[in-house]
Amino acid sequence: MGWRLITNKEENPLEIVPGSHIGNISDYHRHRYKQGIAEGVKDIPPGVALPLESNLAYMNGISFTKGCYIGQELTARTHHTGVIRKRLLPVQLSAPLPLGSIPEGAAILTESGKSAGKYRAGGDELGIALLRLANINEPLHINLPGDTSVNLTAAIPNWWPKTTNK
Repeated sequence: MGWRLITNKEENPLEIVPGSHIGNISDYHRHRYKQGIAEGVKDIPPGVALPLESNLAYMNGISFTKGCYIGQELTARTHHTGVIRKRLLPVQLSAPLPLGSIPEGAAILTESGKSAGKYRAGGDELGIALLRLANINEPLHINLPGDTSVNLTAAIPNWWPKTTNK
């Protein structure tokens, strides 16, 4: 995800990290959506989102060796059985859309109209969505107001751990 620096005002971040550039917030969100990285309550709604579905274990955001936290038993059991049917994934829309034109939580459907997941957030032609892994290679779409729809494709990010066949 790049670098985040806290420096004194007089320091130049470009000298601290050679070859870097300073981006703006929209660059940051575009990069985050391309990588399928969730951030904040919009992407990980409290009481709705599960840590494993939000890929928090892939980012070392869950400890399976310490602590007591709400949902620990379910999270640990799901992790150790290895059965996670839905995950937050980067999606690419067939056309750029104005910000807010897809409602948060909009249903993502397969060609046959079966629910494949929910749209969480995005901008222009990029976004993130909670999708059933069984449906990610199918043609998917979101119905929009006014009898229109937008097609989307999902991808598994290259930073995810590679699965091994046991």
